[in-house]
Amino acid sequence: MKRALAALVALGIAYGATAQNFPNKPITIVVGFEPGGGTDTTARIVAKTLGEQIGQQVVVENRAGAGGDIAVDYVAKSVPDGYTIVLANVGALTVNPHILKTPYDPMKDLTPITMGVVFANVLVVQPTLPVKTLADYVKLAQDKPGAITYASSGIGGAGHLAGELLKQVAKVDIVHVPYKGGGPAMQGFLGKQVDSFFATPVSSIKQIQAGKARAIATTGTKRAKLMPDVPTVAESGYRGYEALNWYAFLGPAKLSAEIVQTLNQELVKALKSQEVLAAFDKQGLESQPGSPDELAAYMKREYETWGKVVKQAGIKPQ
Repeated sequence: MKRALAALVALGIAYGATAQNFPNKPITIVVGFEPGGGTDTTARIVAKTLGEQIGQQVVVENRAGAGGDIAVDYVAKSVPDGYTIVLANVGALTVNPHILKTPYDPMKDLTPITMGVVFANVLVVQPTLPVKTLADYVKLAQDKPGAITYASSGIGGAGHLAGELLKQVAKVDIVHVPYKGGGPAMQGFLGKQVDSFFATPVSSIKQIQAGKARAIATTGTKRAKLMPDVPTVAESGYRGYEALNWYAFLGPAKLSAEIVQTLNQELVKALKSQEVLAAFDKQGLESQPGSPDELAAYMKREYETWGKVVKQAGIKPQ
């Protein structure tokens, strides 16, 4: 009994020392998507500055698949020492658990560290579609139930949910056409396979400027930086509408308070740095660092909001 107690005390002392010396080796940021995507790009921008700040290498590791679930599950099951964290998106944290049987509970198996970035989608329509505003789009959809299609980057993604929320608040019947990623969705839109598309501003702005797409509304609470002339859905008559993309930093459950504090301080510092902000601006991303408690509260609200939308829409995995 005494030996066991001594071992526990020694372990506690060792762990405390580890927390005090943190970080003293490379940190890995796991992302759930292939290189080149939005999550990966964000992680790599932050990793460079974070590594310079802490004097340790910060590695981005891609564990793609299942809409980001594989990466989140990997980190949820990793050792809670602060050296393995995840940059996860809204889908993996607050949507997928309502659609799929995820092997993790985002509310119990992860430790919030800080929000990373947020950004809205933009609803673009074919130039030949006889609509110039969201009101026109809704009127056309009401006149032709089930005839208007909209693309997204996949089932349960932010674009899909933006469309389902619009269907519910505007009481229209528009048909979702999921693609396997934003790139294929844009190709489908440009190929005139769909009438509209909830796209990211950075992926669609050149098409809009070239006259190949018409932007009619963005999905955030304020206008997108890359598209200041495009009104939000909320401005266009649907007050309270919000469907944001967001990426947040989290670690496994039981991460010590000292390590969480250190990671939060360093990540917030990096997210506020001029170098990172300049890189984010080019990608249409808005840095939104905050406290672990703020992230936890935001995740809870989003989890409840999208759970209701998923249930009402009857979204099923495909």
